[in-house]
Amino acid sequence: MTLAILTALLGFAFVATVTPGPNNLMLMASGANFGFRRTLPHMLGIVGGVSIMALLVGAGLMALFDAVPALNLVLKVVSVGYLLWLAFKIATAAPVEERDANSRPMTFLQAATFQWVNPKAWAMCLSAITLYAPDRSLLSVVIVAGAFALVCFPAISVWAWLGTVVRQWLSNATRLRVFNITMAALLVASLYPVLGLGT
Repeated sequence: MTLAILTALLGFAFVATVTPGPNNLMLMASGANFGFRRTLPHMLGIVGGVSIMALLVGAGLMALFDAVPALNLVLKVVSVGYLLWLAFKIATAAPVEERDANSRPMTFLQAATFQWVNPKAWAMCLSAITLYAPDRSLLSVVIVAGAFALVCFPAISVWAWLGTVVRQWLSNATRLRVFNITMAALLVASLYPVLGLGT
């Protein structure tokens, strides 16, 4: 892989992970509801989950989806169902003073596992392997996964930070409710382009 291609890959990985999507919208909601520090495991889970997904997609999962096209439909149905459930949980989150002791942000493992039903993560990984590791050699696949591991955290941390910026303003229960409902609606709306629902 040449330096020019590696630079392009890093740019692709950064843009893919910093732009709005299910991960970033949930991080913004988590930053607003729980703060940056408590959202760190969620962020690290995303980094680990996306990197491992890119590695496994390049190592053979891409070929499996090519061989069994019906799996694409199954993935879409499961992804939509899970994201709708998450949107409901965000929209109905209680204000801080009303939360019970069990209320907490996503854990590392939950965030890492979420990537497998995140349509944007699938689109990012499939595109990255297709564009930057077309031969699917072990080295090129590892480089793609490494690029995501390198740039993902700085890209997504912006969203958790933005959530903390509006946190003080959201200390009002009504504003927090409106914010959470808006984040939930945007999460649902993020399905439209990623799943190609308009085609």
